[in-house]
Amino acid sequence: MEPLVSVCIPAYNNAAYIRETIDSVLNQTYPNLELIICDDKSKDDTAAVIEKIKDDRIKLYKNEKNLGMAGNWNNCLFKCSGEFIKLICADDTLAPDCLEKEVKALMEHPTAVLAESDTKLFDLNGKRKGFYKRYKTSGLTDGRKIARAGLFVKNYFGAPLANTFRRSALETVGGFDSWYTYILDYDFWVQLACMGDVYIIHEPLNYFRVRSDSNTGDVMAGDKTEDYVKEHIHLLKKFKDELRLSKADIRRSIRIRKFRNFAAGVYLKIFVRQ
Repeated sequence: MEPLVSVCIPAYNNAAYIRETIDSVLNQTYPNLELIICDDKSKDDTAAVIEKIKDDRIKLYKNEKNLGMAGNWNNCLFKCSGEFIKLICADDTLAPDCLEKEVKALMEHPTAVLAESDTKLFDLNGKRKGFYKRYKTSGLTDGRKIARAGLFVKNYFGAPLANTFRRSALETVGGFDSWYTYILDYDFWVQLACMGDVYIIHEPLNYFRVRSDSNTGDVMAGDKTEDYVKEHIHLLKKFKDELRLSKADIRRSIRIRKFRNFAAGVYLKIFVRQ
């Protein structure tokens, strides 16, 4: 029997897209999985859409009050029973063999804390909008090396759906840091990466929906970029010793972060019109 994998979907007002997300999980070639869905007191029909899907692998939890992003993401994680975990936002999807390939990598390489794959980008209408690659190597790579390089280039870990990780690592880290509003997932991946190796699969095994009205889009294309940069500075200081960051490194990373936010904002405005 293959080890149990827990896939988590933290949901809030996702009635329009969550069925597609759920179907992509239930149609995985990896057989032994549970699907944990925590509805964060949605104001639309998200819960009703989920309840219409009859599959014993689905475990739906309805929050009595809205917990916010960090609260609901952690709520999902701590309801998991699987040896391996993947969190996917309620408007993204997975390739059918995503779990099979990422879990195999973790099982065959015990030093790997997480496995990750490349990402295809799509808009609300399903039109392809780009491609997001992980770190340049393939296979096992030291996690600290990836985490440090990402501070000067781009976030190589990407959105949550790109990563499958060990439950044992979650128990060590303790979940997402609620101090953050925007980059709590980035902080989480850096913490995990500092614990061991990362296994990189250069195949597009996950599909991210690019939206200018999402949390990320609001930051990149809106007026909250300054808040995002403040969180980036907090992350740099938090991992300064772990990643051996000098004062010059921190200043350079901040400059690069500001430029990348600007570039992402231009991309959203030009290529992802709602």
